[in-house]
Amino acid sequence: MAASLLLPDSLLLTPDGSTLVAEIEAYLASLPASARLTVPYVCPLGSTVQRWNAGLPVPRPTLLDRLVHRPARPVEVSVSDHLRLASRYLAEVGWVQGAMWDSAGRVCLLGAQAAVLAHGYGTAYTVRRARVQVMEVLHATGRPVSSPDVFNDLPATRQSDVHQLLDRASARALSLGI
Repeated sequence: MAASLLLPDSLLLTPDGSTLVAEIEAYLASLPASARLTVPYVCPLGSTVQRWNAGLPVPRPTLLDRLVHRPARPVEVSVSDHLRLASRYLAEVGWVQGAMWDSAGRVCLLGAQAAVLAHGYGTAYTVRRARVQVMEVLHATGRPVSSPDVFNDLPATRQSDVHQLLDRASARALSLGI
């Protein structure tokens, strides 16, 4: 009790530290906008959150592309890269079952592959070869379905199962050099 009489209310710490948090927030709010730093969110595992296509060039139309009103040339990616991009895209926008996409922007496995292609990474041929690798992994792991989309929509399938499938198919394609 004697300590509380000596300290001003702004310095008293509560068990949850809310007074300290309020003091820090007040201090940060008093700084000019130019002094405030925006720091990217760091996940508990120690890396910053990155866009699904981080590390790859963004497809840019050339002057000729703009003159003839055609899309930019796609960025060449391997089958393995396409599958990793599809997994990263799913992780960023969310996963859905029973539809290619929903109103919230979430996509299924096929929707993720289509989105990667639509954003200019790879070609339709790359997507077909990637789907063959996914089917090979499905059959090799004892899941004989007629297509990856059927696997995506099975009631027992979870988003983590789809990511694991894409990861295995990517590793398989990498080992084959495609």
